[in-house]
Amino acid sequence: MGGLLWRSALRGLRGGPRAPGWSLLVRPSSGGPSWTRERTLVAVKPDGVQRRLVGDVIQRFERRGFTLVGMKMLQVWEGYNVVRASRAMIGHTDSAEAAPGTIRGDFSIHISRNVIHASDSVEGAQREIQLWFQSSELVSWADTAPHGSTHPA
Repeated sequence: MGGLLWRSALRGLRGGPRAPGWSLLVRPSSGGPSWTRERTLVAVKPDGVQRRLVGDVIQRFERRGFTLVGMKMLQVWEGYNVVRASRAMIGHTDSAEAAPGTIRGDFSIHISRNVIHASDSVEGAQREIQLWFQSSELVSWADTAPHGSTHPA
């Protein structure tokens, strides 16, 4: 996305319309744990795409055990506590404050070129996902067992 288009799209993330009847929270369908799975929207920003970091970002989420359920150069990840965990993985908005080992700590150059966006709350994620995806564009995986980072890459 170009700079102007990207800024316009991000403005829409803050107050976009909500689709009626669509729920962000997903419960395992049968015999799984009783915790609620969340979904979050993640976007590799234009500077991250230009620097060819998309694969690195996807790999970090996969290694964390989250399930990719939708992607349009934006990604919808699902898993237990995915909103809070993804914020921790991404790091502080200001690259100078972002810890080493976080996506922004490792790849961000400046606060205005901080590589990635992720939802800041379950409610924000629901609003953002509904802005960009129809429910039919998201995958519902039959295997809902959490996969930890101990699985081979």
